[in-house]
Amino acid sequence: RKMRVGWFHQHQIEAMDPTDTPLEIIRRAMPDSTESSRRSKLAQFGLGYEKQETTVDSLSGGERARLLLNMVAMDAPHVLILDEPTNHLDIDSRRALLDALNQYNGAVILITHDRSLMELVADRLWLAADGTVKPYDGDMDDYAKFVLDRAKQASVRPTQVKDETAVASGGGGNKNKKNNKKSGPSPSTLRHAVKKAEERMAALTAEIARIDDDLANAAVNNPKALEGLTRARGKTQADLDTAEQAWVSAEEALAEVS
Repeated sequence: RKMRVGWFHQHQIEAMDPTDTPLEIIRRAMPDSTESSRRSKLAQFGLGYEKQETTVDSLSGGERARLLLNMVAMDAPHVLILDEPTNHLDIDSRRALLDALNQYNGAVILITHDRSLMELVADRLWLAADGTVKPYDGDMDDYAKFVLDRAKQASVRPTQVKDETAVASGGGGNKNKKNNKKSGPSPSTLRHAVKKAEERMAALTAEIARIDDDLANAAVNNPKALEGLTRARGKTQADLDTAEQAWVSAEEALAEVS
């Protein structure tokens, strides 16, 4: 009954009052504190004096996220529930969050698509699938294979098999079968497309891993390189998403003609 729970979700940032200011927000959270204590707290959040009376509408997404995350953690909750906490954060803020989570003494439930954050922070994985949430014994590589296998299975839709059977068993004999035969790429062409997409996905996944390593090193040795590496990672991730979609499309097309 005495357990304190801190809750941050990604849509809180969009729900903030655009006319509010960080100083007004901290005043409500610290009604009995002095003005200097409130300003000092905001400075600890990474919001300097010039930002403390700036409207929320004028703050960057990263500044708003930092403010909200620190507000959630301010009361030292025993459990933190964080939904996509790295959305809107720049690379420096992401690293600060990573360090803070690893140093945190309480429990953290983290919902995220950020693979590097999961690998560097989480000590237990849970799989949300098919309306359930269960402990997951594998690592992130196992999970990536699990997702690809599910996509491959989903590409063979039972409704297609049923529809094709109904057409084939209808009236009209060989004439209807000939007319109903779909034109398009041959199975061998589609199998080649699937293989090329898989190779492309593997290459892009390896490239993202390499960029993540470079990002970790640049944060320590060459901060000026961070911006270029961050852009490169975003582009590579977008290319990977495109490759995954091409793979799924090729698998679906192959299932239709097989």
